[in-house]
Amino acid sequence: MDESQLKQYVPVLLLGLVAIAFAFGTLAFSVLVGKRGKRLRIKDTAYECGMLPIGEGSTRLSIKFYLVAMLFILFDIEVVFLYPWAVVYRELLKTDANLIFGSMVSFLGILFVGYLYALKKKAFDWKS
Repeated sequence: MDESQLKQYVPVLLLGLVAIAFAFGTLAFSVLVGKRGKRLRIKDTAYECGMLPIGEGSTRLSIKFYLVAMLFILFDIEVVFLYPWAVVYRELLKTDANLIFGSMVSFLGILFVGYLYALKKKAFDWKS
């Protein structure tokens, strides 16, 4: 590598060093300047809208919650794959019209089968 190319990395290295120095500097400053003293137990309890916390902090969630989350991820990722396809659609339409259209129809078909399966299993029913 040419020496002039290595000189281009010097600002990046300096920025990294400044970021690390700032992070550790603010931590050291907060330790030096921060309040010291005896802490009361009531100060360390969780604040819950002015009420004292009662019961466990983490409750178990229904499997329905995880099912809905997975379905959201599934159909959200669909949009991520549709956007690049829509951007290059006209360009690829000139060369491989059947291939580009067929691939998207098969992709949407698989997603539709997944949607029908979720409907059959009543995954979108919030009451059960």
